[in-house]
Parts: sequence; structure tokens; C-alpha cells
Amino acid sequence: MHDHAYIGRRPIVDRQQNIVGYELLFRHCADAAEASGDPGAEISVLVNALGNMGTEWLLGDKWAFINVGDPTLENEFLELLPAKSIVLQIPEPVAPSPELLKRCRELRAKGFTLALSDFEHSPDTAPLLELVDYVKLDAQRLGPAKTAETVSLLTDSSVKLIAGKVETKKEFNASKDMGFGYFQGFYFAHPETMAAKIINPAHANVLTLLNQVRNNAEVKEIELAFKRDVALSFKLLRYINSVGFGLSCEIQSIRHAVAILGYSQLYRWLTLLLATAGSGESAPPALTKTAVTRGRLTELLGQDYLEQADRDNLFIVGVFSLLDAMLEMPMETVLEKLALPEAISDALLSRQGIYGPFLELSETCECPESGRIEELAARLQIEPAQVNQAHLAALAWVEKVGI
Repeated sequence: MHDHAYIGRRPIVDRQQNIVGYELLFRHCADAAEASGDPGAEISVLVNALGNMGTEWLLGDKWAFINVGDPTLENEFLELLPAKSIVLQIPEPVAPSPELLKRCRELRAKGFTLALSDFEHSPDTAPLLELVDYVKLDAQRLGPAKTAETVSLLTDSSVKLIAGKVETKKEFNASKDMGFGYFQGFYFAHPETMAAKIINPAHANVLTLLNQVRNNAEVKEIELAFKRDVALSFKLLRYINSVGFGLSCEIQSIRHAVAILGYSQLYRWLTLLLATAGSGESAPPALTKTAVTRGRLTELLGQDYLEQADRDNLFIVGVFSLLDAMLEMPMETVLEKLALPEAISDALLSRQGIYGPFLELSETCECPESGRIEELAARLQIEPAQVNQAHLAALAWVEKVGI
């Protein structure tokens, strides 16, 4: 259920050799010496790693320098990164296109800092220089004379200069004497690889959406969350365009779909979807089916005793009661990622509160040999025959929805 993220960090230091940032390098395994080579996958990994572990784990209070050439620069995932901590490092092209300049302006407007790497000065670079804060030079490639000339040409600009591939103390001192303010290379440190377990991206997206819907986030925020996962967007549109809604026109827009569904029904659908979300390493089908069946049974057991809003929560309690097994983490950790009402948390953690007894009865129905069904039903003043009828109805419903 967990994917591993392997991210190499290569420090960038100032003139006093204090670390000011890290260039992030993406690995396909823990001992890989080279980057993964798949820019789209790299950004996806970083978004998920930072989303689950937080920037403190990977960066502390330092900048993250991320290489973003075409087509990565156009990747919408970039906009999911914490802009205030990110420097987008663009390999300097021979002739920057109008499209590239436009995209750079858009990203700056969103709060990102930009940098140029492998820089060589020419008349064509002037428009890009106006948009970036950092410029990295490879002195080994340019040679001492060309490097000194380039530094001299940039002295009057506002850009900060980074000397790349600094491998000896002599090269460090020479770079300082030329006027560089920042430095990177094996003289300071070799890249270290950080490994982290991250929640399956599809599950992470659904959890994010559940929190947004519960907190009445703006539709545009919810729309962006859907865009993180193509499969998730497809499922929503397929669901709302189903015959059951009886709409006279097909819905093509995520924003329109959310408006048609309404937050209450969207939340319920997402709860159901969470049990079936994921790819590759998703939960075993039997576990998925048990979770959804338990949710429906818990809801049916309380339908004659609780108000509609509470009945919706009963469904959520039942499905979420197996999240610890589905996500392979303690329930306490799962709940840290969800902003749930106290009554739901009480039921999930200790089977207490208004929902706890209904959940406990549902779980017991899965193990009738325990002999506790009559006892727990009596506490809720439910006849055993009602419990049996509700259980059969829940099983039939799950088969009907095709889980």
C-alpha cells in the first residue's frame, strides 16, 4: 500500500559554507547514483512526498532547487508545490521562446522563484535574465576565462550567482574571488538520498478532497484537487453522468459536476471511493468489499434511530474503520490526516460515542460465532431479526453497486 520516495539532496552553500538550499535529485531506488530520468514522475513523487511528510522533513527552512526543463515546466503538478520554498531551475536554452517566457511570468506570479542553470551569456538570454533570481555557472565547462567574463557581465544585474561543480578548496576560493555568492559541488558534500514512505497517491488525493469538502472549501480548490488524479476526475464525471441522475445534458466540467452533486453527496461519494481508490498496490479486493459492506450495514442499523446527517456519518464510520488496514498505518495516524468530528473519531478509536455501538455491532456481524450479536443488539434495542435483515440488505447493496 505504501510507495517509497527516494530523493537525493545536494547542498548549496553561501560564502561562509552555510547551507542555504538543496538541489533535489530524484532516484528510482535507494542506492541509485543518477536521477530517475522521468521529469513528470519526479514532480509527482515530490508533490506526494512533501504533501505527506511536509517540507520540514526534507528541507528544514532551506530552499529546494528543482530542475524543470520542457515539458516539466508546463506540468500543472508544479503548482501544487509550496511556492515559497521552491526555486525552479531551468536549463538555459539557446533561444527562449515566447511560450517559455510567458510560463515563467505565470510561475513568478504564483510565488515561485526561478533560476537558470548551465548558463552561457548571449543576446538571447536577456529576456530570461529579467525573470530569474539565480544563475548557475559550470566553471569546469566554461573554463576560467569565460567564467570570469560571464560573472563580470552579470555584476550589474540583480541575479545571485551560483558556482556549480566546485570540487576542491582551490576552486572554491577562485569562485569566491570571481564574485560568486553561492556554491555547489563535491567539495562541500556528495548527494545524500532521503527515503520516505508515502500514501498511495490516489488515496492521498481522496483524503485531501474529503478534508476540503468537509471544511466547505471553495469549488476552485476542489477542482484543483481533482486535477491531481486523472482517474479520479474520470470516476466523478462517469458517476454524475450515470442514468441515475437523469440529467438532460452530459457534464464535462469538474466544477459543474461538483455544483450539481452538492457537498453532502460529494462527501459521501468520496468516502465510498476511498475504499476503491489506488493503483498498483491498492487494498486487496476482499478488504475493500468488507469496508464498504461494513459502512452500509452500520448505516442501516442506525437508520431508524438517528437523524439523516448522523446516518451519513454512520456510513463514513463503517468504511473508515478499516482504513488502518487499507493504508497499513495505525488508526491514530490515519485520523491525523483527516479533520473528522469528535464523534466519528471516538467511534473509530474506541467504539465509543453516538456511533461506536452501531460500528461494534456491524463488526460482530462479520464474526457471528462470537455470540455477541444478541447482546450488542439488545443494548441498541434492535431485534436480532432486524440485524439479520440489515446485513442481507447491505450485502445486496454492495453487489448492486459493483464493488
